[in-house]
Amino acid sequence: MYKNKLSYSGTVILLFLTHLTMLGLVFIRGSVVAPLDFLKLAGAVIGLDIIYLLITLAYKQMTYTLDFMLLGILNISLIFQSCFGGIHLSVKHLISCVMCLAACEAGFLLTRNHEWIRKNKKYIYILILLLFISIIFFTDNQKKWITIGSFSIQPSEFIKPCFILVCAASIVELHEKLKIGFFYLSKDSLILCIVALFIFALQWWCHDLGSLPTFGMIFLCALFCRFCYPKAKISKRIVAIACIAGILILIAAWNFAPEYVQKRLHVDIWADRYGDGYQQCEALIGIAKGGWLGVGAGNGSLYKIFAHDSDIVFATICEEWGLLYASLSVLLILIMLMTVLMNPPKNYYHAMMTAGVTAAFLMQMSLNIFGSCNLIPFTGVTLPFLSTGGSSMMACGFLVGMLKAGQSPLFQHEVMKRKKQKQKQKAAKAAQKSRRVNT
Repeated sequence: MYKNKLSYSGTVILLFLTHLTMLGLVFIRGSVVAPLDFLKLAGAVIGLDIIYLLITLAYKQMTYTLDFMLLGILNISLIFQSCFGGIHLSVKHLISCVMCLAACEAGFLLTRNHEWIRKNKKYIYILILLLFISIIFFTDNQKKWITIGSFSIQPSEFIKPCFILVCAASIVELHEKLKIGFFYLSKDSLILCIVALFIFALQWWCHDLGSLPTFGMIFLCALFCRFCYPKAKISKRIVAIACIAGILILIAAWNFAPEYVQKRLHVDIWADRYGDGYQQCEALIGIAKGGWLGVGAGNGSLYKIFAHDSDIVFATICEEWGLLYASLSVLLILIMLMTVLMNPPKNYYHAMMTAGVTAAFLMQMSLNIFGSCNLIPFTGVTLPFLSTGGSSMMACGFLVGMLKAGQSPLFQHEVMKRKKQKQKQKAAKAAQKSRRVNT
């Protein structure tokens, strides 16, 4: 017990020191013009640390590792976003960070009981259908956004956690087979394939092909888990057909991709520096300009480029903070994903769920970072937690909550124990009241 308290205190101190060090670098090396703006930023960062840590003390759970790591990443992100174009407090990003923390707790509470999720999976299908309808009928001319006054929502971001929950399955569901022609498939796997086809078709219709690799990686991860579950009999015929189909789909996608995608695949960015290659050229120049330690917070020039705080945020961080800080920030996200290896899921459903979450984060991070560095064609995908965007931050927070649920799940017998304890407590309180009345 003492060791756990010591570990908790040490983690809190480390968290504060990290944020204080970054704020010190902003004050020393940054372009602090108005001290009041810097004080607002420092107050928001330290205040968010204190308030969230006090909230975590109010309830008990098996692990706080992911809570601390998420809080650390979000406040680092808030400092980054508040320095682009000058030192100021980015109130919009602060609100996004708070919503991300709230979404994390919601994801944890809603997905920790795998039996409840499995029994109510039909409501997840209904939610995905509603998101499809909202994208088709309510977004602005295939721009993927629903605009309400000064706020905008991207429904496709919320499909990711829903799709991962659809991909997760228990051993019972995988053993329930249906014979279709010469193949034996589980009903759950067949529904998964249908949902995946609808998602891919919708992304193609929305011209949001940058998100397709993320959904594709989640789907492939789910198929792999379904083929390799304990005592599974893997059909070589199904594996061969799946591989051939995958190759044919990739060839067709490469040859029949829309014109704007073809330009990104074949463009010479330096030959077309002020055209289709403008963003990537400026991103590469910014990374080279920043070097290892950066030019200082608020001293960069990439803030003038479109999507500097979302699609090419890695390059913007590299310019102002240096490749060292940008790499450490990404490494912190990777370590957060690796906590699953330290405290692995206790059941197969949560194992599949956490595998899907990890696959989604890794693919999305790879697309953003490699695209900013011109190692792959530019996709316009956000970098989890570090890019601006309320919808993306909420979806990422919910996914972290799913990771936390995998580490500290809630089983049916635990639910029954808690109900009995509450009943005993109510009975004890009622007995005390009756005694007081009698006396």
